Amino acid sequence: MRLTSFKPNEPGGAIVGRHRLPLPALPSGSNKYKELQAVQGKSSVQLRRRFVRCARKAVYLLITIMVSGASHPHLLAQQVTTQATPSAETPRSPASLPDEPGATRYPVAEVVPPEDDSTAVGIESDTESKLGSRYVLDGDVVITYRDRIIKADHIDFDQETGELTANGHLRVSGGPNHEDIQASHGTMNLNRQTGRFYDVTGSVGVKNTGHGMTYANSNPFLFTGRMVVRTGPQQYEIYDGTVTSCQLPNPDWMLYSGKFLVDMDSGKAKAQNSTFRVMNIPLLYLPYVTHPVDMERRQSGLLIPTPGYSSTKGFIFGDEYYWAINRSTDVTVGLEYFSLRGWSQSGTFRYRGLGNDFARARLTALQDRGIVTGGVYVNQGGEDVTFSGRHDFSPKTRVVADMEYLSSYTYRQAFAESFSQAVSSDIVSFVSGVHEWDGYAADVRVDRYQGLKRTAVAATATTPAVPEQEVRIFHAPSLDFSSSEHEIGRSGLQWSVAASHAGLSRVQPNFSTGGLTQRFDIRPEIAYPMSFDGWRLRASVGARETAYSRSRQTPYSGGVPVELPLKLNRSDVEAEADLRPPVIERAFDSAGLEKRLGYDVKHTIEPEITYRYVTGINNFLSVLRFDDIDIASDTNELEYGVRQRLFVRPVKAKPCVEKPARGEDDLDEDQGMILMKERRGDAKAKGPVCGSRELISWRVAQKYFFDESFGGAVVNGRRNIFDTTLNFSGIAFLTEPRAISPVVSRLRVRTSEHMDVEWDFDLDTGAKKFTSNNVMLDLHEGDIFGGLSYARLNAPGRFFTEGVSSPVSNFNQLRLLFGYGSPTKAGLGMAANAGLDLNGGGSGLLQYGALQASYNWDCCGLSVEVRKYELGSVRNETVERFNFTLSNIGTAGNLRRAASLF
Repeated sequence: MRLTSFKPNEPGGAIVGRHRLPLPALPSGSNKYKELQAVQGKSSVQLRRRFVRCARKAVYLLITIMVSGASHPHLLAQQVTTQATPSAETPRSPASLPDEPGATRYPVAEVVPPEDDSTAVGIESDTESKLGSRYVLDGDVVITYRDRIIKADHIDFDQETGELTANGHLRVSGGPNHEDIQASHGTMNLNRQTGRFYDVTGSVGVKNTGHGMTYANSNPFLFTGRMVVRTGPQQYEIYDGTVTSCQLPNPDWMLYSGKFLVDMDSGKAKAQNSTFRVMNIPLLYLPYVTHPVDMERRQSGLLIPTPGYSSTKGFIFGDEYYWAINRSTDVTVGLEYFSLRGWSQSGTFRYRGLGNDFARARLTALQDRGIVTGGVYVNQGGEDVTFSGRHDFSPKTRVVADMEYLSSYTYRQAFAESFSQAVSSDIVSFVSGVHEWDGYAADVRVDRYQGLKRTAVAATATTPAVPEQEVRIFHAPSLDFSSSEHEIGRSGLQWSVAASHAGLSRVQPNFSTGGLTQRFDIRPEIAYPMSFDGWRLRASVGARETAYSRSRQTPYSGGVPVELPLKLNRSDVEAEADLRPPVIERAFDSAGLEKRLGYDVKHTIEPEITYRYVTGINNFLSVLRFDDIDIASDTNELEYGVRQRLFVRPVKAKPCVEKPARGEDDLDEDQGMILMKERRGDAKAKGPVCGSRELISWRVAQKYFFDESFGGAVVNGRRNIFDTTLNFSGIAFLTEPRAISPVVSRLRVRTSEHMDVEWDFDLDTGAKKFTSNNVMLDLHEGDIFGGLSYARLNAPGRFFTEGVSSPVSNFNQLRLLFGYGSPTKAGLGMAANAGLDLNGGGSGLLQYGALQASYNWDCCGLSVEVRKYELGSVRNETVERFNFTLSNIGTAGNLRRAASLF
């Protein structure tokens, strides 16, 4: 076996055995060309001139498939393995496929002018013979041209015409799309970039990673064909063939047609009179189908129809149209018919720009024919529109928006697909522009708050109808300025300021402001932080001035607020001292403890003491309420608490997993320790994480109020909310003057990378009850996962009637979730969840529940679900959902990803 190679600019050399044929691109008048002509002789120069014509073009083969144009965005497509199945006839090895495109060994195939073309063609064979420009090669023949490799048992190659005929285990691989074509025999023309292959099995998007064959992208295609013809550089035909993205030789699904046409220039593949088969069973006849050829190009078209059934909506059938406007923007519009209710419309707009730029919009609507409940006609139709987006003009200037319009809460309760969305009663919309520089920030903001006070109740024989009641608050607009703390020279003093000017409006069933109320607010502050012997103290003094163009009549009389056209000024002086004593810590590193637990253990105790004094606000009751600026009040209070932490670290003898690189979210060095916050459910983390991690964190705190009436702001018999109480706990507790707040406890335990427990409660020692009590548990071990959350609230009600004792918000709810499997794992998976109202109430014990089962094959899967909603008289519904997913095709059904339990 011999090997001799030529390079274009090297003189001399005979063409024998295994060799490389040079493709010179030297001008005939150059000195280098004359040197080559003198050394090699005239016959060699003529041979090179003839061969350069066929070497100007690269062999470029791309085979793809086409399926129905209804298969572009996937609802919940199962993910398949990335491992490609080797052909049974021709074993695959790491050396049988080319390197990634752009590798030095295989340059990118490009047609370039002759003067720049210096690419060599390599020929290797066990035996060869030559007659003129024709080569006959036998035995493990390998022809390498640019990033293409052609292999066969026997090849006839005409150097002058570029014609190539191959027989026996023909294989063509390489190219930017990682093509791999295997055939019994075939012909090719390197000059015209055409070819014809017989008995073909191949793939597109398969590459060699050094550890076997893997798919190079998310849409790999495998195909077979009696004959595959390349009619031009960008055109292909497949005769009597099948295409699929499943592993051969027994794919879960495939598309069969007598002829497939592939046009790379238009980016589309198409076929006529095709048959779609699943598990080799013909399911669908398609007279005409298309599919985008470019893996990065999306194609407009109808999506797969979505049938379904609901006990309140009836039979459901709908479809959507997908419009790919460009690479960054698309639109989806849909129409569904509910046999018992009417027509529902939907639309989605998506845009993704450079950096953080994005825009998303969503519309859902229903023209409801209405239902009859308790002998009364009820129309639950409506519209829900959402928009969110962001655009950065520079790293320090941006505009952001998050907006929603809901025409009726009843529409959301009756037709929302998730329970949490159905019971959500707050809508916040805003548009904000921000500019930051040198520790300062200025922004202009327009926002709208919409909150539900009471849902609509239909009339019965004994009770009248109650309309829906809402509260709406507007900032139209608000101009805000703030600064971070700046040091005054080298004095150690730090100053900061926050200011705003806003036009405000509030509308509710019994009250409406007259136009826009103007408000100007400014709050400067000077602070001095200091530390000594482990003690840290931050003392600050500030002042606040707020001016309103309108005020509220006092004292309160009756149940209806009265707005006065009188200006109001509110001023205060504020002082605060925040003290942090030294951290008390102890390390339990005894040999016996290490042996029993396998960890070093460290315990820390961190006391917290804060004193705050505010005075000067003697007109709290005269202030109209719009946001948290308006609930500032006098106070004289002391907050005290303690936080305890327990850290563990694996002993050196116990194997552990290296922690990731240090990041802002991964470290907490307050106590001089690196605290690892491992990723939840990281299947790759085997064993404990190297370094310390927080096992337990428990904070307990309380406030003592020296001024029990908060400067006369407390009103007996109603729910009072001040900024000092709201910042301490989200649960209201002031219904009368009092000296102490509830005890606030926040306990978090992470026993391992697979289990988290949290217990939060507010214990009101004065009322001798838990105003809130919440327990959360999250467990994930392998394919098993589960969760539990318990929520208990017994506090002053959110809504109240003036002059009447505040009602109590009292609910007791339990949420459960458990399951096995995952949406991407082959085999069986099951999951269930439920929401229970332990108080019972009018709607019974169950609020919602769902049971879901799925089974995944290699590249297709089936999921079914039964879901139940119990929302009183508004909604009592049973929904049956399903989807059948084909990898790289789409999903038929109405079980969407957002509603999946996995």
